[in-house]
Amino acid sequence: QVQLLESGGGLVQAGGSLRLSCAPSGRTFSFSSMAWFRQAPGKEREIVAAIGWTPSRTYYADSVKGRFTISRDNAKNTAYLQMNSLKAEDTALYYCAATQHAWDQLSEINHYNYWGKGTLVTVSS
Repeated sequence: QVQLLESGGGLVQAGGSLRLSCAPSGRTFSFSSMAWFRQAPGKEREIVAAIGWTPSRTYYADSVKGRFTISRDNAKNTAYLQMNSLKAEDTALYYCAATQHAWDQLSEINHYNYWGKGTLVTVSS
């Protein structure tokens, strides 16, 4: 069974940076798409960024464009999320997600069938 493990969360001041990592454990195979979602207290889970097998194929939520960068290492089946210029409203539990299916729409939450347990990002203002 494939499990995704996130790391890199923590407490940071507004304007600071964090880098999240997501790596699979257990039985693994190539993921077609990988993504980061987040969920703040009292809110629904939302897409942050996603990346296809080809690194140039990416999606970003409007709220993070220009501040966050998603990347992946296909050899390691690992995804990263570089978060710069963090704001208090970025505070949330960040989840890694992946799918082996080649869906056209990267941002659709229902397309992802593998999930991590989340890593907490707290931005103090």
